[in-house]
Amino acid sequence: MSKPTVVLLHGVGLDHTMWEPTATLLADRFTVITPDLPGHGTRPPVSDGVTLGDLADGVADEIPAGSHLVGFSLGALIAQHLVLHRPELVTTLTSVSSVCRRTAEERTAVLDRLRTAEADFTASAAASLKRWYDGTGVDAGWVARTEATLLANDVGSFLGCYRVFATADAELAPDLGAIAVPALAVTGENDPGSTPKMTRRLAAALPDCRAVVVPEARHMLPVERPQALVDSLTTFLGECSHV
Repeated sequence: MSKPTVVLLHGVGLDHTMWEPTATLLADRFTVITPDLPGHGTRPPVSDGVTLGDLADGVADEIPAGSHLVGFSLGALIAQHLVLHRPELVTTLTSVSSVCRRTAEERTAVLDRLRTAEADFTASAAASLKRWYDGTGVDAGWVARTEATLLANDVGSFLGCYRVFATADAELAPDLGAIAVPALAVTGENDPGSTPKMTRRLAAALPDCRAVVVPEARHMLPVERPQALVDSLTTFLGECSHV
């Protein structure tokens, strides 16, 4: 009997390697696919003016029909777009550390981060590492790997993708109620950008979505707390499809 397929979509400025701790825990029960998003990892840089639809279209061919789709941060927005526009690909949706319907204050904060990246990309990367990892106890080697991945980005391509991350939740907001598949929204209790309030906001906006908040965790759940993430995901998938 073939294993169910789980597809893991990473966040902005990262690549598929961020999923290694999580994918290892899933591999005995699932076929795990971890593509690089357009403009990331082994993929060529994206063009100016890239859209959420462009990023979704650029990864759709790597997602088998009927997959359990899991997106992290920007990857969560891409996953939500795919459910809406390519529903045949998706059996369930899991949004990890996702933003949702940012308030004016939350939008100002992310646009400020975008401006920092435009002015000083290296300083922006350092600020991201601090925001994601400070106080988490994540191994220094993992932090260094994340830093190297961030700094390897084509800056123009990164800025285009970050602009999508900063604005696409508003694009998705009117259509969230049309997401018909069973869904899970999970974030860390101490995530300053993809907050528990946002996760509960997302769960309330979707017709069939449950919210999970991982205690004392920050943004990089797949690296910081992979077991907690996998426990939440497999419980959800088991309830949905008896895998």
